[in-house]
Amino acid sequence: MNARRRFLGQASGLAALGTLGTSGLMVPMSAWAEEKWPTRPIRLVVPYPAGGSSDIIARLISKQLGEALGQPIVVDNRPGANGNIGAAMVAQQGSDNHTLLLCDVGALAISPSVYTKLTFSPDKDLKGVAMLAYSPHLLVVHPSVPANNLKELVALSHKQTLNFAVTAIGSAPHLAGVAVQQATGAAWQYVPYKGGAQAIADTVGGTAQVLMNGMLATLPQVQAGKLKLLAVSKKTRMPLVGQVPTIAEQGVANFESGTWQGVMAPKGMPDAIVARLSAELIRIIRTPEIRAQLAGQGAEVVTMTPPETNKWFVTEEKRWAEVVKSSGVKLDA
Repeated sequence: MNARRRFLGQASGLAALGTLGTSGLMVPMSAWAEEKWPTRPIRLVVPYPAGGSSDIIARLISKQLGEALGQPIVVDNRPGANGNIGAAMVAQQGSDNHTLLLCDVGALAISPSVYTKLTFSPDKDLKGVAMLAYSPHLLVVHPSVPANNLKELVALSHKQTLNFAVTAIGSAPHLAGVAVQQATGAAWQYVPYKGGAQAIADTVGGTAQVLMNGMLATLPQVQAGKLKLLAVSKKTRMPLVGQVPTIAEQGVANFESGTWQGVMAPKGMPDAIVARLSAELIRIIRTPEIRAQLAGQGAEVVTMTPPETNKWFVTEEKRWAEVVKSSGVKLDA
C-alpha cells in the first residue's frame, strides 16, 4: 500500500502514462500490473495427497496469507510421481503470477538425479519464494513388530519379510531408508505410495511394517499408539518424543535426514511479487500460534528468503546427486 501511495504521489497532476513519459517519469506497464496484484484467487499447489506434511502446512497458512493479499488461497492437491506432476504443472505456468508450489523442497532437489526423464527442470523453471519449516524423519513400525530399536529391527529383517513403506521411490524418506539399509545390512522390501498420508495409513493398518516419514505427519499416529517409534533422524534427541535415541546413536554415524517445506514459484514471476510473497509467508509461519502448532507436532520453523532458498536448493541438489549415485536408484518420469 505504501508503494502504491508513492507511485500515485509521483503521478499527481498528470493525466496518463503517456504524460508520465513526456515528463521523464516513464513507468513500465509491468510495474503498474504488480501494483494491482493479485487480481484473482491464488492457487497453492501441493503435489501430494491431503494429510501429508506439505498439505498440513499449506492449510495452516492459507487463511492468513489470503487475508494479507486480499484474495482467497485455494489449496490444490496434485499428487503423483513423487511430487513431480504438481511441480511440473506450476513450472509450466511461465509468467502466471497466481500459481505457487508448496512442497518438500528437499525432495524436489532429488528429482533431477533420480528421474531419467522430467518434463521440467526444477532449477531452470522454478525459483524459491521462502523456506518455511523442517521436520526430521521418524523411523516407526507397526505395534505388532517385535523390535524396540534399530538393531533389533535389522536382525528381524533377516528372519521375516518386512515391507518398508515409502512416500515414493526416489523420495527423501526412501533414500534415507536406503542409507540406513546400506549402513546396517538390513533386508527390507520397499513399497512405494503416492504420498506420506497413504504410506502412514498402510503402516497403521499393518499392510506395511516399517516406515520412515516426516515427523509432522507421523507423530500423531505415534502419540495415538498406532505406530511404535524406534528412532529419530535428527542429530540430537527431541524432548517431544522422550528419550527415543537418534539413528546416529544407534550405529549410523552422523546420520540426519528430514523434510523441508517451502514455497516455489514459476521462473517468470516478477521479483517484486516474489519478495512480497516471501515477506508475508515468513511473517505468517513465525506467528506464535502457527509456530506452537508446528512445534507440538515436531516441526521446526526454519525460514529462508528467496536468494537463500535458491542457494540452499543448489547445494541440496548436488548433495543428493551423490547419494542417488551410490544407491543406484533411477526412474522414468
